[in-house]
Amino acid sequence: MANGIRNKSVVAEARQIGTAIALVNFGARLQLLEMETTLSRERLLKLYKEIKGVSPPKGMLPFSADWFVTWQPGIHASVFLNIHRYLLQHAQIEGIEAVIKAYQLYLEMLPAEPDKEALLSMTRAWTLIRFVENKMLTMIRCQECGGQFVAHTYDLHRAFRCGLCHVPSRAGKKKKVEPEALV
Repeated sequence: MANGIRNKSVVAEARQIGTAIALVNFGARLQLLEMETTLSRERLLKLYKEIKGVSPPKGMLPFSADWFVTWQPGIHASVFLNIHRYLLQHAQIEGIEAVIKAYQLYLEMLPAEPDKEALLSMTRAWTLIRFVENKMLTMIRCQECGGQFVAHTYDLHRAFRCGLCHVPSRAGKKKKVEPEALV
């Protein structure tokens, strides 16, 4: 019987390490790893350094729900959250496994741009799920296209129009670069 218990703990630890590796590969912050695995901080630091070759970035996790409802981040957050919800309903996965799979599918939907990071990081995606679970954010149906989009839970949503159907006037506009600045 003792062997069975020992084997289960080795398997459980292997799963924890696999989860941590997936999260590190997707760029998750150390705080996220600590919250989603039972591995010690020292072990996670060592694992992070082994995978990335550098120490993990320091600093606080994103904490504002407002970022997820701005124009471009809101579209990305909505795509990710729709994928996540679909997986929860149809793929029989949950928890961090659903977040990892949804993020992987989200990344696969982005156009291939080799040196450009995704607008929605793994850490922000994980934070988005926490905000929805805590009812700070919700999904609202657009009155024009019928799609589901991220919005503040307690905002008025009677005639909600998404950022794709109602693009803000300055959306996507960037500063023009002077031709002499390119030389």
